[in-house]
Amino acid sequence: MKPLIEVLRGRKIICCVGSGGVGKTTTAAAIALREAMDGKKVLVLTIDPARRLANSLGLRELGNEETRIDPEMFSRAGLTPRGEMWAMMLDLKHTWDELVRMQARTAQQAEAILANKLYQTLSTAMAGSLEYMAMEKVYEVHTSRRFDVVILDTPPTTNALDFLHAAARILDVLDNNAMKIVLGPMMKAGKFGLKLLAAPSGLVLRTLSRFTGSDFLRDLAGFMMAFEGMYEGFKARATRVKALLTSRDAAFVLVTSPNPLTIEEALFFHKALADDAIQTAAVIVNRVQRDPRRHGGPDTLSALQEALQLAQIKDAGAPLLSERLSQTLTDQAALADLDRRQVERLRTTLHGVPLFSVPRLRKDVHDLAGLWQIDGYLGENGGD
Repeated sequence: MKPLIEVLRGRKIICCVGSGGVGKTTTAAAIALREAMDGKKVLVLTIDPARRLANSLGLRELGNEETRIDPEMFSRAGLTPRGEMWAMMLDLKHTWDELVRMQARTAQQAEAILANKLYQTLSTAMAGSLEYMAMEKVYEVHTSRRFDVVILDTPPTTNALDFLHAAARILDVLDNNAMKIVLGPMMKAGKFGLKLLAAPSGLVLRTLSRFTGSDFLRDLAGFMMAFEGMYEGFKARATRVKALLTSRDAAFVLVTSPNPLTIEEALFFHKALADDAIQTAAVIVNRVQRDPRRHGGPDTLSALQEALQLAQIKDAGAPLLSERLSQTLTDQAALADLDRRQVERLRTTLHGVPLFSVPRLRKDVHDLAGLWQIDGYLGENGGD
């Protein structure tokens, strides 16, 4: 059975995907740590506004600039990496602005777009914008060759298609033929376009203005006019990003938990990836309940009573402390059995996909030592 580091050997981009609340951020950081220990210069990129990545790395905050994890932090965790570990948190607006400046034909066109009120709203609120910019940033960093491996902590979503098809939705907005037909006269008239609202032939525009306001129509027409001629550049770039994601350079790691609902979401996500010709490289099931009776120690009522006596702890109360401990062990064993069945169900359904289980830890991961503990489990139990 290969450890996860071997499963991902040779991949330049690793995307941790799955629904929210299953530990994607921590998993992405743990994989980045293992790659750095293995001698790679690795960047882990998050879009998590809750700053969980910064917390898991023992940092106060992360920004849109690549930040190297201080070697002193590794030393405090008792680790000696052969490579470098870097981290950053995506700034959505900043990344959009960078892309606009890159694709604009002139500096004047770029400034016209950046100053447009509608663009300033859409660049942060448009459906799929976060997912699209995450992929854009990964592509930009990958092609710069500044890092050996880029690991993406993807946005939490219950629908894989939101992530995979975000680029197509954004491009539809930028090249919307219906809007161009309606706003065509105003766009051609440029700054005098609002006069068309008073023209007899401007019935559609006058009707729209009653609901949206003429300022909105002016901003919308300006937005469409400013992007004129840039669509093909955006489309070509999106095509290259999609080609990169489906190449052998990229790997998708599906992260889930043993909860039946998240297992169903994981299976749906796996199918959605397959429908887009993307293979799931590995599955990681986080927070799996461990059976306390399989790890030594007293596991029967009589053994618990003897252990309490040896520890000079009074077996008192109603019911007795030993009886309450015995019931707790029984309950935990039952929960562990339920989790085990869900993991086996997932393993059987995704036959051939390496699967790794990470047990429920005693405390939240907030430093490199905790991430390294997770890496221990990712290196021991993969297999089909």
